Amino acid sequence: MCGRYTLLADELEILDEYGLDESIDSFHPSYNVAPGQNVLAIINDGEKRRAGHLRWGLVPSWAENEKIGFKMINARSETANEKPSFKKLMARKRCLIVADSFYEWKKTENEKQPKRIQVKDRKLFTFAGLWDKWVQEDKTLFTCTILTKEANHFMQDIHHRMPIILPKDNEDDWIQPNQLQPDEAKQLLMSFEDEEFIAYNVDSYVNSAKNNDPLCIEPIA
Repeated sequence: MCGRYTLLADELEILDEYGLDESIDSFHPSYNVAPGQNVLAIINDGEKRRAGHLRWGLVPSWAENEKIGFKMINARSETANEKPSFKKLMARKRCLIVADSFYEWKKTENEKQPKRIQVKDRKLFTFAGLWDKWVQEDKTLFTCTILTKEANHFMQDIHHRMPIILPKDNEDDWIQPNQLQPDEAKQLLMSFEDEEFIAYNVDSYVNSAKNNDPLCIEPIA
């Protein structure tokens, strides 16, 4: 799964890296991005890439209550093309969620050891995401979820699931504006090659979403 990540780059770096020509409203770097927070995402509007914020935790358009979002921070890519919450989004509401590392907790004999995981030789990368718009009375939410898959060889030692990280050359493929069948979107995801990772241990200080400062990423032995 993916339950926390970082985005430490400044706005200019992100604009340059992703070919964006408009400033990002209310952008703030974060050492500890958590579910329920607004996260930076990119879509293709049919003419160009656009960046903005989505709340992390998908609230489907048909949901009766927005609280469902806290249960839907991740979506399993193996079944997203079939599940009512994700099927239509796989076809037409795909996004990039910008990050520069993510946290995962490795089970040890006595505890769960948090690790910071980065993509080797890439400062910035994107998770494959889905988004939706929810409207009820006078409230409108734009929310998202991160797609996950079975852990690759590197991640298996840490956790059995991992977020799908898009190769740089395939980011446009994922957010292309033309509609795909849900099965086609799944096959597209499965066709992407894995990135190489590096990881190191960090302190359990990161466990609290209230902590958001350089101590979150400080290496420990």
